[in-house]
Amino acid sequence: MILVDTGPLVALFDPQDPYHKNCSSLLKKLKKPLITTAPVLTEAYHLLRPDSQGSIALHKFIEQGGLQVWFMDSTKLRESLKLMKKYVDRPMDFADASLVVAAHHLKTNRIFTVDRNDFFVYRIQVGHKLKSFDVIA
Repeated sequence: MILVDTGPLVALFDPQDPYHKNCSSLLKKLKKPLITTAPVLTEAYHLLRPDSQGSIALHKFIEQGGLQVWFMDSTKLRESLKLMKKYVDRPMDFADASLVVAAHHLKTNRIFTVDRNDFFVYRIQVGHKLKSFDVIA
């Protein structure tokens, strides 16, 4: 399973995005299921604009099973807010926090992102140890 951040979703469905070609090429090579969070989708739809062709294409991609969505309950929401306080010096946004929490609960460290700097810093709690992300960029 590979988590997907906002950047690749925008790049994949906006041909004018500077990362479009790279993300499209990488998507073809990814074999595992792709999953994202509701906060990431909110951010992606906002950046693509609701009435755009990119937004419509993302919608179809989700409907056709290209991307699964992981939803947070109130406990996971609190975990995300706690992480945002922990990484306030970055600062960590809600979408990134939701991905770190999802990584912990889904037991994966693989993430498709164009935001290398932050995801090289963020860590996932695995027992008493912290594990780094395997960034696909």
